[in-house]
Amino acid sequence: MNNKSKKNHIDSILRVDHAGETAAAKIYDGQLAVLKNTPVGPTIQHMKDQEQEHLDTFNKLLYENDTRPTALLPLWNVMGFGLGVASAVMGEKAAMACTIAVEEVIGEHYAKQAETLNDDHKELKSTLMKFRDDELDHLETGVEHDGENAPGYEIMKAIVQLGCRTAIKISEKI
Repeated sequence: MNNKSKKNHIDSILRVDHAGETAAAKIYDGQLAVLKNTPVGPTIQHMKDQEQEHLDTFNKLLYENDTRPTALLPLWNVMGFGLGVASAVMGEKAAMACTIAVEEVIGEHYAKQAETLNDDHKELKSTLMKFRDDELDHLETGVEHDGENAPGYEIMKAIVQLGCRTAIKISEKI
């Protein structure tokens, strides 16, 4: 890979991951708007706090690498918050089903990205793997909170995951 291709590859990783962490934080904001004062509220807040740490890291990396964020960031903000509210309105199990669906895709996404990085990007690779582990912890939290028993779980999971994968593909480029 030439230097321009390497820069484009890193830019794509940072752009899409920044977009994803923005949306994830907004999903949890939306869920907290509905479920903050319920037994699951502190759990959602903890996951939101971790997503905010991830987002702060990607904000820093975008700046350090002179990488522009996705042009669709305002859309991902609105859609993330809307998904969070919608899943939470359907109940705690549905909110956790949303978490399972999103975090499964993002965990896989981070692992695939890390595989594409060589020794020139050890620090970024390490960051991606740490964040992947956090996302998989969130997935496990969703399972532990009975998300797989939400009404319509399989269809909800399929729809949310399709949306995530579509947003990833779009945000890599735009």
